[in-house]
Amino acid sequence: MTESGTTAPQSPVAQTIDLLGDRLTLAILREAFVDHARRFSQWIDRTGAPPAMLTARLTALVEAGLMERRPQQNGGDRHDYLLTELGMATWEILASVWAWQREWSPEGLVQPELVHIDCGHRGPPALMCGHCGRAVGTRDAQLELDRASLVLVARSGRRRSTRNAPSVSRVDLQFTEVMEAIGDRWSAMVTGLALSGVRRFGEFQSILSISPTTLTERLGRLSEMQILTRSERGGGREYVLTPRGRGLFPIFAFLLSWTELAHPDALPLGPRLRHPDCGSWLLPALRCRGCEVAMERTSVRFEPFPFGTRLPR
Repeated sequence: MTESGTTAPQSPVAQTIDLLGDRLTLAILREAFVDHARRFSQWIDRTGAPPAMLTARLTALVEAGLMERRPQQNGGDRHDYLLTELGMATWEILASVWAWQREWSPEGLVQPELVHIDCGHRGPPALMCGHCGRAVGTRDAQLELDRASLVLVARSGRRRSTRNAPSVSRVDLQFTEVMEAIGDRWSAMVTGLALSGVRRFGEFQSILSISPTTLTERLGRLSEMQILTRSERGGGREYVLTPRGRGLFPIFAFLLSWTELAHPDALPLGPRLRHPDCGSWLLPALRCRGCEVAMERTSVRFEPFPFGTRLPR
């Protein structure tokens, strides 16, 4: 609440991070895409989540418009939970999370494999600009910051720490390491700014209006996870992205793009990515590395890891 008693406006980017930067929420969406789960009992069996916690996450997804509840036929008061178009639009975020985990985390071997149905290519896709079709990396896009919207990100809604994140029982659903980068608002904002080229401690603090103690803790955690590395330049107060950290760029690009889809009329929207090569706001898309064609949701399938298979030592 504000001092006048009115409710403070919510930041669209903050809402996206709070909703999708959650381990159990990603596990729910993963099961909906890969194994076509739609019933409460299926998610209980697959995630091992406490029923009350699973209920809360499903309710949040329904309220945010990513799922809808439909009564089961002859199911009494039981319901199915089905992905809406907005929920379906998270597939690129999930594909990017899985691609990062396959390359950079111990959980990678048990992540689903993306298959491009049109050409049969298997494996992670590349990031491209949907406007001009060119490949896009961290150095090919510019993050345009609206200071007012960043203040709104910091102040609005709830914050969650990855240290208290809900656990799930299956190894392939844990999303443990990527949660350090997107699992709470401050970590996500610090990582996002690092991806845009911010390095100095003072810059992070000034842009985010974050306390030195909180910033030091987040930078330390991201350094422990080898997402950032502390540089000796600038008196040891510069933090540079590692290759592991730069690999997070597609996740952030799709999180920002999905935010625009979920909040089309919100102002200020928040940080946005511009693609200088074509002069447009970045419209991220996934391109098949086999046939070099842009991938649509209906042209891909996710093949789950056969759970129970022995992993190589």
